[in-house]
Amino acid sequence: MAGLSSFFRTILVRGPWLALLLCCTLLLAVPALAQDDDPTPKQQLAQIDSTLKDVERKRVDAEATETLGTLSENASQAKRDAEALEKTLQPQLDQLNEQLTQLGDAPKDTTEPPELAAQRRTLTRQRDALVASIAQARSSAVRAQQLSADIDKQRNAQRTEELGQKVASPLSPALWTKVAERLPIDIARVAPLAQMGRDALVAGIRTHGWGTLLLGVVAALVMMFPLRLWLRALGRRFAASERAPDGRLRRSGLAMWLLLVGTLLPGYAVVVLMAALDAIDAIAPRLQVVAEGLETATFRAAFIAALSACMLVPRRPSWRLLNLDDTAALKLRKYAWGAAALAWLSTVLLAVDQATRTSDVTTVALDGLIALTYLGLIMAMLVTLARLHRRQTAEAEAKLEAQADGQGAAVPVRRSSWLVLARVAGNIAVVAAIIATLMGYVNFAKFVNQQLIGGSIVVLAATLLFKFVDDFSTWLLNADSKVGQTILLSTGLSVSRLEQAGVLLSAVLRTFVVLIALLALAAPFGNVGSVVERVASLANGISIGDITLKPARIAIALLVMVVGLGLTQLLQRWLTDTYLPKTELDLGARNSISTITRYVGIILVGLWALTAMGLNLKNLALLVSALSVGIGFGLQAIIQNFVSGLILLTERPVKIGDWVKLGDQEGDIKRINVRSTEIQVSDKSTLIVPNSELITKTIRNMTMGNNQGRIQIQFAVPASTDVASLRQALLDAYGAHNTVLQQPAPSVYIDSIAGGQITINSFAYVASPRQVYGTRSDLYFSLLQILAERNIPLSTPTDIHITRDPQQ
Repeated sequence: MAGLSSFFRTILVRGPWLALLLCCTLLLAVPALAQDDDPTPKQQLAQIDSTLKDVERKRVDAEATETLGTLSENASQAKRDAEALEKTLQPQLDQLNEQLTQLGDAPKDTTEPPELAAQRRTLTRQRDALVASIAQARSSAVRAQQLSADIDKQRNAQRTEELGQKVASPLSPALWTKVAERLPIDIARVAPLAQMGRDALVAGIRTHGWGTLLLGVVAALVMMFPLRLWLRALGRRFAASERAPDGRLRRSGLAMWLLLVGTLLPGYAVVVLMAALDAIDAIAPRLQVVAEGLETATFRAAFIAALSACMLVPRRPSWRLLNLDDTAALKLRKYAWGAAALAWLSTVLLAVDQATRTSDVTTVALDGLIALTYLGLIMAMLVTLARLHRRQTAEAEAKLEAQADGQGAAVPVRRSSWLVLARVAGNIAVVAAIIATLMGYVNFAKFVNQQLIGGSIVVLAATLLFKFVDDFSTWLLNADSKVGQTILLSTGLSVSRLEQAGVLLSAVLRTFVVLIALLALAAPFGNVGSVVERVASLANGISIGDITLKPARIAIALLVMVVGLGLTQLLQRWLTDTYLPKTELDLGARNSISTITRYVGIILVGLWALTAMGLNLKNLALLVSALSVGIGFGLQAIIQNFVSGLILLTERPVKIGDWVKLGDQEGDIKRINVRSTEIQVSDKSTLIVPNSELITKTIRNMTMGNNQGRIQIQFAVPASTDVASLRQALLDAYGAHNTVLQQPAPSVYIDSIAGGQITINSFAYVASPRQVYGTRSDLYFSLLQILAERNIPLSTPTDIHITRDPQQ
């Protein structure tokens, strides 16, 4: 039972996801682990100091660059722990100082109560202890930073020395003669190590029994084969079903699922097996390096194999994420398996070499063989890519010829630019590696080959993540998805705004993918922890004068902007749709109130966001005053229109619904914005007028104060006309029209009598100036009908034309 408990404890330490998988697979309960109390600041400082001393001690004997990298990571972690401890203690120190300030200094002439004196002494002791702890934490952080920098320098120097180290060429017979001499001795060193492993296994089984080991073996086999294959098939069935999301997310999501399943299950299967062996003490101390190497090698090989499987998909071209044909996909899949096997073998051999401490000659020969194997694998891949490029070029030329002959439709020719880049980079790396190997720079050749394959793997993984985050973002914030429909119904956003949010989310996630890929590419060249630390230092903020902009505060400010603008929109909608229609205000007054409310809300939200960002309003006032001169000259017209808009909304010389005449244009006011006013003219087009034009120039408001329109009809009749009957006929025609108002009543006047003509002038009123034109046309028709019935001709001025006889 002790071995079984240790087995599960080891699993929990090495991988939480592994414990979850085991619980789902074997339905075993994991015992809860007791949690210790939080350590005190003294204990944390002691732990940090112990870590730094351990790093300094191991640094002296460290020979491998990987060991130095681990030590540098430990020093960086100690620095982060010290800085975190300082940040934790600083608020406590500020609180104690505030309490001591409230107590004040001890009185000199009088005796203070014993309770106050005891409280002051207690607070003073606590403050002094915190000051000492903070000072020690700062000193430890500086010490850790210097130690990490020194280790990085040592690591870079050692790596440069290793890459520049020249040994015998792999083609040299002298090298293989020495290898033949040293190989039996190195094999003899491996035999005791194997015997040590067998003895530890037998002793562990004798002490703890077969139960824990068999459980680990069964769990590893279940995870490696049945569970992995079942999860792969489950993902494919779900992606092909109707429950899967529509669009490209089916393909990229299935690829991500296959990558996770193909990487985690084989890797954690080995972790489970090693945990079972470690639980019964079946791993000898010298074999711990080999056990860790097996775990690392399995994760690397599984990741390479799973990535190639989900990207190439040899037997399912429609699910393939790369622009490859079936022939190239099949061949590259085989080469990917070779790369995975080579990565596994090289990692395990390196671990065995470290455990057995073989001779330098054997190590050089082994590195040379690995380098040559990498070279052969890369050259085979380049040949496949070259053939693929030739096939694609031939297909493109055939399509272009068919289009030129008119035999085929105009189809865009797709060419893979990444194939050209991959071939160029691969050829350069292969030539450099071959020359370095022949000259004896085996370490450099091995490093170049490993970085070429590793960089290709990182680029392919980043490509997969790029496609997945883009497909996921556009699917998540899409009008057809459930999440998108919920957002549209709850917020009232438009479909275009929702799609824009999806594009922005995709851009943010892609940026994180790029950062992760750059860190992965830079990992072999330095301490990743230091790079992450430099990036994380941006979280402390960027100082601009007396202002410090922190990413967290900027994020809070953006959140405040989103929430504040949402609340402002809800308030404006409530005013427009619910409250203002219940009042006696006209449409123009309602628009003015809702518009002013919106802009006041935007200003308040802006000030709230600036305050949340940490900006002092006094500094903001100074900044605005400093920019006022530039704003006054550069944005004079905009500021003038803005102020004019506020005047229009408050004084309301014109309002929505008014019929105005501005110059030779006239129409109805449809909308009053802060910068401009929209006027719809008679041809249904919209005239956009700056607000300053409505304030500084003379306009005619046809509906201000009095909404009635007046119709004037003027004509001349002969002097012999019975004007009394004509007057009554006109009044009857005006009264018979349904749009003519009875009050004010229509009126008919004699304007003048001259030249044998009587000029009649008549007036009528309608409810709106917009009815004048149509009503006046109807009255003209009635007038002509009345004159025709009474045989009254319309008099026109007599034109006298004097002509001369051409014969005279």
